[in-house]
Amino acid sequence: MKKKDIEGLARELDSQDMVGYTRNFMDDFESAISEVIDIDVDKDWSGVLCLGMGGSGAGGMFLSTLADYSGGIPFVVWRDYGLPSWWGPDWLVLATSYSGNTEETIDGVHEALQSGGTVIGISSGGELEKLISESDGSLFLPVPGGQMPRSAFGHLFGRQLSVCWSLGIIEKPDDKETSEMIERLRSSSNDFDISGGNGLVVSVAESMLNRQIGIIAPTILISVANRFANQLNENSEVFARPSELPEMNHNEIVAWSSANENEHSLIYFSCGNIHPRINSRMDWMLENIDNDSSWIIDCEGQSLLESLLYASHISDWISICLALLQGVDPSEMSSIVNLKSHLSKV
Repeated sequence: MKKKDIEGLARELDSQDMVGYTRNFMDDFESAISEVIDIDVDKDWSGVLCLGMGGSGAGGMFLSTLADYSGGIPFVVWRDYGLPSWWGPDWLVLATSYSGNTEETIDGVHEALQSGGTVIGISSGGELEKLISESDGSLFLPVPGGQMPRSAFGHLFGRQLSVCWSLGIIEKPDDKETSEMIERLRSSSNDFDISGGNGLVVSVAESMLNRQIGIIAPTILISVANRFANQLNENSEVFARPSELPEMNHNEIVAWSSANENEHSLIYFSCGNIHPRINSRMDWMLENIDNDSSWIIDCEGQSLLESLLYASHISDWISICLALLQGVDPSEMSSIVNLKSHLSKV
């Protein structure tokens, strides 16, 4: 499909400007990490418990990946009501809800505050802001409101990352490294765009039409694969299944070996700092699993953070493009709205 056709579909279908919000991703992220957070360095936490659901919870997965591969304390993501049974006040709670009213997150914050915990809350307002403003020793950090949570990832993850840098619990790159990273990501963002880009996103999305979608990623990039699946669910209204290497090579690979190649699209995520044996596994799969719709997305970057941001941004564009090609509004989420309306009455 020609670029002008995709752009026309966006004008016709994209009712809440998901395309425009996606174009602003790097601006949002840069603005969020540039704001000074008035908080003292504190490395004495046993760990960080990240509360959040959907688009608001995705940043917790990315923080967990950064901590697993270059951090000093564990980050655990909790996407449920309440708190895990092992939690104690020696664990910092990082609660993220774009609206500030996500009921699962609010329930966990209530429990943490009642148990003497410290909560850092990130939202555009709502009940989360109210709860934390009434609690001594906790901190509320605002983000701009007025958009869909899944389109606000730059605001949310940038805020989360900035507070972790300020606390000293995730190592902060120097200013030169950060500015050069943002410059490279801006250039990549232009390449991904459905208007004036290099066409890769459109080609990948076209190959995914009317197929079941498998997303295969090494553990270091599984947070990206999970978020991509969620974006495909919500933006494109399609099912997608993320699978983790090397684990899937011990089970799911058998099913892929016998799958009908015309029914599936396989997306592989890779980056420069994965284990060399993972590369060997991917090479074998590409050679031995028959599929005429396989893509390797090489997540460019001079750091793990940059690779994660690169991967998440190209994933967003692919999910939007797939939606438009299917005649779907990438901004619409009527099922979630209807469910929340039901829950408000019970």
